[in-house]
Amino acid sequence: MTQLADRVYTAPSDIGRLSLLIEGLPDEAQVDLVLIDGSRQVGVVTTRPSLQTFLDPAGNEGVNAVVRLDDPNIANRTRYLWLDEILEIRPIHTADRPFAR
Repeated sequence: MTQLADRVYTAPSDIGRLSLLIEGLPDEAQVDLVLIDGSRQVGVVTTRPSLQTFLDPAGNEGVNAVVRLDDPNIANRTRYLWLDEILEIRPIHTADRPFAR
């Protein structure tokens, strides 16, 4: 069953942008995300997102993805973000777990 998304993408350039974002969100990466509205979200990517097929409100089919971000400092705090809302990914390097690409 196809789910609904506010925005879906079909243009190769848009899909390429989303694919590049996915590359920067590996499993268990600690990241500081800058969103298109200027806000930031910090957390751990639980699982690398993948492009999925959605319908927009007008019934157009295209792709987008959802990123699950956990807060390691607050138990049971999980946020779900649309991939297309991410402007920039800033890896957080820790002494015991460096970010790997």
